Amino acid sequence: MKYYIIAGEASGDLHGANLMKALSKEDVNANFRFWGGDLMQAVGGILVKHYKERSFMGFAEVIKNVSKIFKDISLCKHDIEAFNPNVIIFIDNSGFNLRIAKWAKAKGFRTNYYISPQVWASRANRVHAIKRDIDAMYVILPFEKAFYKEQFQYDVNFVGHPLIDAISDRVQIDEFEFRTKHLLNDKPIIALLPGSRKQEITKTLSLMLSLADNYKDYQFVIAGAPSQDFEFYKTFINKSNIGFVANKTYDLLSISYAAIVTSGTATLETALFKVPQVVCYKGSWLSYHIAKRIITLKFISLVNLIMDKEVVTELIQNDFNKKRLKKEMDRILNPTVRSKIFLDYYELEKILGGKGASKKTAELIFNTLNTSD
Repeated sequence: MKYYIIAGEASGDLHGANLMKALSKEDVNANFRFWGGDLMQAVGGILVKHYKERSFMGFAEVIKNVSKIFKDISLCKHDIEAFNPNVIIFIDNSGFNLRIAKWAKAKGFRTNYYISPQVWASRANRVHAIKRDIDAMYVILPFEKAFYKEQFQYDVNFVGHPLIDAISDRVQIDEFEFRTKHLLNDKPIIALLPGSRKQEITKTLSLMLSLADNYKDYQFVIAGAPSQDFEFYKTFINKSNIGFVANKTYDLLSISYAAIVTSGTATLETALFKVPQVVCYKGSWLSYHIAKRIITLKFISLVNLIMDKEVVTELIQNDFNKKRLKKEMDRILNPTVRSKIFLDYYELEKILGGKGASKKTAELIFNTLNTSD
């Protein structure tokens, strides 16, 4: 079978790669062509365009690059027609993927969606387009199945969260060797996860690093994203007790004592590694105020959304300042608070449904293709 997969950022690349591995086990003749990143490319197939070339954050950035985005949409459509896949698999990245899906469905291509757009957070009216244009949806958050069914009478498949597989299947590291290789000392580590895009890193990293002088008994270590070079991060590092680890976030989290994390998938990853965290978010004035008007959720972190309560503190926009950040850091270093967080994290993992998301999704996709043929 021929599979055309479209992922638009680092997390999509990770989940796309794991899905491709699972599909290859189901279908020994699997032929992949995709938009993604290094992890998907390592599995095999043809990479059409890397997510690094089309990573835009916030409304202002999208508007500024609108002509480039439309060129990519046109390129994608022509490439799909030339490849003529048995199925197109969209992974998150709704702004791009839903436009392609509308065109693809009209052209008669089979359309599957893995990892739902966050329609439950904002612009729920997008579900009408999803129902029209997507043949099968595979969701990874437990509340999404009920959301689609109860509010829109749309049946979707809950497959569990692929991060559980990605984290549990990773090779365990030798901590001493890791610290030595990355020039880290033996102090407890406070991991800094400022995001993957330049705009969000610029908005958050300096403030995260400003705490370093207040915690001399710890070492602050930046988790460098695969989409950015060290030269970019170097402009933020002006203290001797700051470490840097490139493209090894999971290894870093596995030995971290606490973390400061920019809102996104990383909040859930940090929780699954059982690391107490403070979640932060700061966008441009325009992006923040537009988002504030269209997002109806009471939480922004996946941890709190899934648990439906505040497990981790969220510092958003003006609340993300040094005074508040220090207060919350002191709090998650407190043994009593940490014990409560750990209990919530274990409950979170149970709710997510256990291992096997990629395998379940691959089986459903492949079996449907075989049945239809």
